[in-house]
Amino acid sequence: MPSISDFESMLAAGRDNALLRFSLGNEYLKQGDAAQAVEHLRRAVEHDPKYSAAWKLLGKALADSEAWTEALAAYRQGMAVAEARGDKQAAKEMDVFARRIMKQLGLESDD
Repeated sequence: MPSISDFESMLAAGRDNALLRFSLGNEYLKQGDAAQAVEHLRRAVEHDPKYSAAWKLLGKALADSEAWTEALAAYRQGMAVAEARGDKQAAKEMDVFARRIMKQLGLESDD
């Protein structure tokens, strides 16, 4: 299993792509470094705006960073991407997370 240093070495060697950034973000999140995770996951969705798993993980990293409105925006974008791709399960999961944030922020859901 590649480590953060392995992934960082690949990045330093110029192999920057959505999957590498997603993998780095995921590993940083596992280690409790949400800020580093956010940085890499933002780059992942810049590389591939239709990468629904990256949007979902970005939402989680932002929520872990207590950046609630940004997390909500990431989940909403991710839901739109997932629905467009027919990934109903990912869209449902992100909808649940988005609703939790909306409730926490005291916002009404739109249904």
